[in-house]
Amino acid sequence: MAFTVVYDACILFPVALRDLFIRLGQTGLFRPKWSERILQEFAEAVRRQYPDLEAGLDRQLDLMRQALRDADVVGYAQLIRAVPPLPDPDDAHVVAAAMEARAEVIVTFNVRDFPAEVLASLQMKAQHPDAFVQRLIDLDRHAVATVIR
Repeated sequence: MAFTVVYDACILFPVALRDLFIRLGQTGLFRPKWSERILQEFAEAVRRQYPDLEAGLDRQLDLMRQALRDADVVGYAQLIRAVPPLPDPDDAHVVAAAMEARAEVIVTFNVRDFPAEVLASLQMKAQHPDAFVQRLIDLDRHAVATVIR
């Protein structure tokens, strides 16, 4: 049975990485998840860095939602208060979404913002995108190679 993964906003920001992770999420090797708040953090980062892309941003978000139709995590807001203290309290919503989704992994560049000892108590871990892709290669080299090609 496939495991569940929450994508942090930071891995959705680089275009090539976003495309890779959306396509990997379509392989069935795992169940990709995000919340509307995670998508909005991604959108805000794009607006700040590339204000000229504002016009196409809603379309990009719609395409992402269509590509991973079952990715949206809802009903996690009440869990935010239950998240153990994190280095950046603004990341509590990501952990709460992962809790609601029963995710095993949060894929993020900001691994230090999700301490292993905190996530272990919730039976999940944070993984850098490179480590996560390596894990997928170990699971199914052919599927990952096909996506990358």
